[in-house]
Amino acid sequence: MNFYKDYVENGKEYSDYEDFKENFKIKVPENFNFAYDIVDRYAELEPAKRAMVWCDDNGEEHFFTFKDFAEKSNQTANFLIKHGIKKGDTVLLILRRRYEFWYFILALHKIGAIAVPATNQLLSKDIEFRANAASIKMVVSYQDSLVQQRIEEAMPASPSVKELVTVGSHRDGWVDFYSEMENISTDFVRPAGDAATQNSDTMLLYFTSGTSGNPKMVQHNFAYPLGHIVTAKYWQNVIDGGLHFTVAETGWAKAVWGKLYGQWICGSAVMVYDMNSFSPSKTIDVISRYKVTTFCAPPTTYRFLVKVDAKKYDLSALKYVVTAGEALTPELFESVYKYTGLKMFEAFGQTEATVMIGNFPGMTPKPGSMGKPAPGYDIEIVRPDGTKCEPNEEGSIIIHLDRNRPVGLFSGYYKNEELTAKAFENGVYNTGDVAKYDEEGYFWFIGRNDDIIKTAGYRVSPFEIESTLLLHPAVLECAVTGIPDEKRGQAIKATIVLNKGFEPGKELKLDIFDFIKNKIATYKHPRIIEFVDQLPKTISGKIRRVEIRSQDCK
Repeated sequence: MNFYKDYVENGKEYSDYEDFKENFKIKVPENFNFAYDIVDRYAELEPAKRAMVWCDDNGEEHFFTFKDFAEKSNQTANFLIKHGIKKGDTVLLILRRRYEFWYFILALHKIGAIAVPATNQLLSKDIEFRANAASIKMVVSYQDSLVQQRIEEAMPASPSVKELVTVGSHRDGWVDFYSEMENISTDFVRPAGDAATQNSDTMLLYFTSGTSGNPKMVQHNFAYPLGHIVTAKYWQNVIDGGLHFTVAETGWAKAVWGKLYGQWICGSAVMVYDMNSFSPSKTIDVISRYKVTTFCAPPTTYRFLVKVDAKKYDLSALKYVVTAGEALTPELFESVYKYTGLKMFEAFGQTEATVMIGNFPGMTPKPGSMGKPAPGYDIEIVRPDGTKCEPNEEGSIIIHLDRNRPVGLFSGYYKNEELTAKAFENGVYNTGDVAKYDEEGYFWFIGRNDDIIKTAGYRVSPFEIESTLLLHPAVLECAVTGIPDEKRGQAIKATIVLNKGFEPGKELKLDIFDFIKNKIATYKHPRIIEFVDQLPKTISGKIRRVEIRSQDCK
């Protein structure tokens, strides 16, 4: 049993992209609430249906049904109300990949309060920033002395926070979730009247990665989960009764892309591996041991996974592999195909939306291409003056909103009318990303607009150069940026982290220069190479090229 057909205008299967793009439409009912209309409905009609398989590095594992989540979220909703949380309040969730995250986010949906997921990698200053920016009323955290210490350090400058809740062992000054849960009812009545949720109410806040400044607060409303039908059914190709594994931590939007909304609407259980740190062999073991059927991870993860000896594991249950979050190189596409026998289906999206561009039914993926626009997204590649680019001409990715507003597109930046108005200026949403499309309509990612290098009259994408540099055996990671240059406007610089066994020096620089010269056009060649121990990154692991550029301009 699954419910996705209840929310689309026709329930047919699509085998042709043009048919899919033209005719697939999501139906949004009045007052849709994912927690009641999906989770509680499963619990009523098919209570034993598998919802989640959960494991961690300590040997603990749990198998959850939809009835389990319906009851636990009811208890958690009662707990939250007891502690003063009401409709519209914001609650910060720092819960790693712990299953309690699902108790809390569903409970907040039921109350109509706003869930604000965050990563456990935040420093105290990051927590303080989020607490004040979003007027956080409660912080919920799993037992972790370092994380909880950072939360405590942020509290003196976070006056809106009224309660700290721990879902682990007792901690002085914190509310003990489990000690109270023992005596809390598993019944919770769906609010009515003014207390009921409306589709336009804010349901979820995500802070962006902050690659070029302070994180923005992206707000999604209660219709947002329905937009992820396309994510799960038509990109990830989840299977009713199957088991989908997305590796993301719950602090990032990718978690609800792959660990909650679309998968459950479409009847697939989710695999959650609460890893202490990423291990390629342990991740492959989880895929094998629990018979994962569909899998999603960023290209960097696949780059490590294909180095594990596949002969030791049974991957026969795996039917579909997809990737997003970074651009995919053709070389990695081929490596994964040799490893799994499966072609990778890439897609493109943002915290602000669901899948915007992807490889969908009826399409043959082109290695390195993001695919084609998703149904509901009226996308063009445009020049600075707003006119449409020709095939293979680079331009900005925009979404036209005058004819249709996609289900799942964010409703704005929380408490920032000016930034919201700018984002939707002239009836379009400008993604801030640069791409091109080919004669067959496939889109190819170029980079963030801020990261494009302008050298000697050319616009150069860091991604193409970085992808080529990564083929050199000495290069573990790299970031390509532009630095001021009197003759060229900008000169291309490569900042490189070396693999073990390689020593920085003039000879290695010359070898890398020689390696790249016949692989990309001359005007794209790096003029400067700098070896570093590590690259500056956001908390989510994205490279902060802006920080490298600012250092070079000093």
